[in-house]
Amino acid sequence: MSAHNEDTPELIGDRFIRAGSIMLEASADAAGQRLDQWLASQLGPDMSRSRVQMLIKQGAVTVGGKMIDEAKRKMIAGDSVSVVMPEPEPAEPLGENITLDVLYEDDELIVINKPAGLVVHPGAGNWTGTLVNALIHHCGDSLSGIGGVRRPGIVHRLDKETSGVMVVAKTDRAHKALSEAFADHGLTGDLERAYQALVWGIPQRPSGTVDAPLGRAADRVRRAVVPSGRDDARHAITHFTVQERFGEAQQAFATASLVECRLETGRTHQIRVHMAHIGHPVVGDPDYGQAFRTKANRLPDPLKTLVKAFPRQALHARLLAFRHPATHLTMRFEAPIPGDMEELVSGFRKL
Repeated sequence: MSAHNEDTPELIGDRFIRAGSIMLEASADAAGQRLDQWLASQLGPDMSRSRVQMLIKQGAVTVGGKMIDEAKRKMIAGDSVSVVMPEPEPAEPLGENITLDVLYEDDELIVINKPAGLVVHPGAGNWTGTLVNALIHHCGDSLSGIGGVRRPGIVHRLDKETSGVMVVAKTDRAHKALSEAFADHGLTGDLERAYQALVWGIPQRPSGTVDAPLGRAADRVRRAVVPSGRDDARHAITHFTVQERFGEAQQAFATASLVECRLETGRTHQIRVHMAHIGHPVVGDPDYGQAFRTKANRLPDPLKTLVKAFPRQALHARLLAFRHPATHLTMRFEAPIPGDMEELVSGFRKL
């Protein structure tokens, strides 16, 4: 296989992330392969197969000078393939000047400490004021384009009211590598996630594992533990360790624990559902801790006032470690418990 960029013939190292025309020639071992499959293998880690398929549909790929619009077209040895790499399209939605707590940033990715109350991605009821809007404004032209659009690549999410460390891709290469790491939950690479949660009650054991599949609840917004044979059941495992215990064990109505939860899988609302499933819902959780709301009435003041006024689930993504997609070095980031949650924990400590 040989390749060159018509705009900068000698610029081989980063040719795949710049606009221009890339010329490729198929070798003998390419014969019989699908066009999209072969192109993805030749264009390297910066180009996903889905992105190649999009370019083919857009008429950006020619073979022997003829435009090809079928991704499944079979390759023939000696085929001369040209790929036109367009400039990334303007970002949608628009960027917004929203303050970000940036823990780290380079050309490939950005790591932020997300505050509680910030929605990650625009959607119904939240078309503006999201983390994506903030990142588009903050990163600007340093976004090389995810799928051909100047936008940040979201590879994992935190609930609106959950705070803590998040990593976001700025390039196709980073998006592909990080997405794969999160998809297999770090089984083939370095991925570590640890959360801190203030939960009601004191678990019987100092540590344990919740292995219970999750699926949609009746209202289709929440999640629930479901039978493993159900069509929408998704494998879910959470490991927890009790870090602190608050209150007297014999006064179960006035006890709570600070626990660390480590994810072996990453399902929607996983920690919140699993902790509620074992009888220790997250304090302040409006979806999975409703049955424990009256417990606050039995607490002494001023703790009772603190708990009743706390507006969210007391859950924080404390630690995130992953392998950098370009340097392949393991990077590790931590964020302390935010002030509102620390005040709540301190209140329980006084018990």
